[in-house]
Amino acid sequence: MTPFTVVAVAFAVSLVVMSGAFMGGAVIVAVPLAIAILIAVGLLDLKRRRNQTEGMHRYRERAESDKIDFTARDRQTLS
Repeated sequence: MTPFTVVAVAFAVSLVVMSGAFMGGAVIVAVPLAIAILIAVGLLDLKRRRNQTEGMHRYRERAESDKIDFTARDRQTLS
């Protein structure tokens, strides 16, 4: 988990706990806000993972496009 994710989840949990401490009056605000924060964190994490995956695919495509030219000596060594 990234540090941002940990902080966002801790904030969301603290909102729910705080709403319980105030005898349920803050539930109307805290629970939807906590859910919105968790959704936002999930979407940001999904975007980060997608970018990492795309970067790896581009790296692999560049690696496949490089052709290796073997000399006659190389072919003899490989045989």
